[in-house]
Amino acid sequence: MHTALLQSSGRPGDVAHNLRVLDDAARAAAANGAGLLAAPEMFLTGYAIGDDVPKLAEPADGDSADAIAEIATRHGLALAYGYPERDGDTVFNSVQLISADGSRLANYRKTHLFGCFEREHFTPGDQPVVQAELAGLRVGLMICYDVEFPENVRAHALAGTDLLLVPTAQMHPFQFVAESLVPVRAFENQMYVAYVNRTGPEGEFEFVGLSTLAGPDGVARARAGRGEELVSGDVDPAFLAASREHNPYLRDRRPGLYASLV
Repeated sequence: MHTALLQSSGRPGDVAHNLRVLDDAARAAAANGAGLLAAPEMFLTGYAIGDDVPKLAEPADGDSADAIAEIATRHGLALAYGYPERDGDTVFNSVQLISADGSRLANYRKTHLFGCFEREHFTPGDQPVVQAELAGLRVGLMICYDVEFPENVRAHALAGTDLLLVPTAQMHPFQFVAESLVPVRAFENQMYVAYVNRTGPEGEFEFVGLSTLAGPDGVARARAGRGEELVSGDVDPAFLAASREHNPYLRDRRPGLYASLV
């Protein structure tokens, strides 16, 4: 499945503008043969929106979800996007995956909140592994800081995730996560990892871009620079199966030794 990553911060606080950016990117990605387009963490509203988080938060089946479903069906590709999710009086930092026919496939709530800003405005999710079937692949969802915990990604590996989508808002000076950690996560867990970042200054943050699609061999299939960019690469089930056959990490585990980890 050809997979596109939209590296963009959109316009913080302007949902309508960000939907137009997503529409344009979906058009370009579909024209390039992509079956899936992933956008960054909190792409719908912007990340550094402060006290506007509760005001801009929407339910998973809200108006913006309907608008994105329409974009997906019009361009004929699946879409994953980050947004602040309202559920009653509670707000989560979430990512939703919508299929090319407009159906909502999966919704994940960030389980590991990063920094004072997130802990002030969001409630952590409590479901570590969220998956959906898409084009013959088992697609998992995660957000930013979550991927930095090896237990999280290993749980996905043991649950059979083939492609892990990680919308992110990764900032300076932590660019080593995109450059080094993400390819290692893909290799040690034998999966593809699509890590799609914001870019440029936003409030007190400086997002570093460097979005990447890493394969199970630890090699990047696509790598963005530091600016606004749409990059893409292939997720190949045959290559994944062959890599899993030759890489012994998951077979050679000894779970009986790991009880002290929990």
